[in-house]
Amino acid sequence: MENTARIAATPGAIELIKKLRNEHGELMFHQSGGCCDGSQPMCFEKGEFKVGESDVYLGEIDGCGFFMSRDQFEYWQHTHLTLDVTKGRGSSFSLEIPLGLRFMIRSRLFSEDETAHLAPAISGGDYLENQI
Repeated sequence: MENTARIAATPGAIELIKKLRNEHGELMFHQSGGCCDGSQPMCFEKGEFKVGESDVYLGEIDGCGFFMSRDQFEYWQHTHLTLDVTKGRGSSFSLEIPLGLRFMIRSRLFSEDETAHLAPAISGGDYLENQI
């Protein structure tokens, strides 16, 4: 059996990613852990948000790396995340905000079978090191 994906995306989110990629080039995501943006996925031009050892790489969404802070991952590690999009303006620096849209996360717990097939999480630093 293949490894269980930690992150997926709805067709609407994929459509918005394609639109943003056409305008901004390669993209990346970082799941915000709170503060002024609540807990919201943030979309940036690839490399605009610095990730490292304090981040966890969750996987790819339509060719875009998706990261989360290690501290937040400790709480969410048993959760499958689905990137979605909704109308409304968030208060963030995420690229979709000027379009009157915002990315959001839908979540559910992994099943026992999915948990048994999760790939080990890797740090953002290890991910970047392997991309060079």
